[in-house]
Amino acid sequence: MRIGELAQHLSLNPRTLRYYESIGLLAEPNRTHSGYRDYSDDDLERVQFVRSAQRLGLSLDEIKEILAFKDRGELPCDYVLTVIEREAEDLNRRIREMKQLRDELKVLKDRAQRIPKAQLRDDGCVCHIIENQDLLASYGAG
Repeated sequence: MRIGELAQHLSLNPRTLRYYESIGLLAEPNRTHSGYRDYSDDDLERVQFVRSAQRLGLSLDEIKEILAFKDRGELPCDYVLTVIEREAEDLNRRIREMKQLRDELKVLKDRAQRIPKAQLRDDGCVCHIIENQDLLASYGAG
């Protein structure tokens, strides 16, 4: 199948397939007599694997390493478990950071709503809520 057909089947842009080729995720396909790329069902399955792995949060470099295991005839299971564990730890860290940010935004909103409108004037700043944290602190959430 040609690149456009493969791309359409996978709901991808053909440039994505060319990029996958350029970084080694996808081998350069055979060419037709007229020079068009000619992809196989194996190529289709490989790109489907790449997309599934990306949905799990794996980077293209990690996916490339997993595929290299397969290409060498080795099982990548230990490597995959390590990557998944690292990804889960990273997600936990980001969740903690996002919860902390959410709490900070709640405090900021509460403080901003306590500022009397008369104190908010056009004095050249873009937004007092963002620029004047010291002003907001004096309107603590207490």
